[in-house]
Amino acid sequence: QAHLVESGGGLVQPGGSLRLSCAASGSINRVQVRAWYRQAPGKQREFVALIGSASNTNYTDTVKGRFTISGDNAKNTVYLQMNSLKPEDTAVYYCHIQTIYQNYWGQGTQVTVSS
Repeated sequence: QAHLVESGGGLVQPGGSLRLSCAASGSINRVQVRAWYRQAPGKQREFVALIGSASNTNYTDTVKGRFTISGDNAKNTVYLQMNSLKPEDTAVYYCHIQTIYQNYWGQGTQVTVSS
């Protein structure tokens, strides 16, 4: 059974940048979508960004122009470059890989934007 491992979270000041990484330990085949979600305290988990098998991307409106998702199909890795961070970006960020067989989730990495 493959697992997803995220890294790169931390504390950053408003206006700063972070780069999240997600790597799969084990083989994951027939990937359809790789994505990032986030969950702020007291709120439901929400979609942030995705990259499809054709490298097509989509973003939630609140991060457009600030976040960039990328990845390596062969290595089943996915990254999230986050620029111009705001306090409202504070959340636990989760990596997600969807295949034709099942969904995989990482354990989450905390991102805190505060001065």
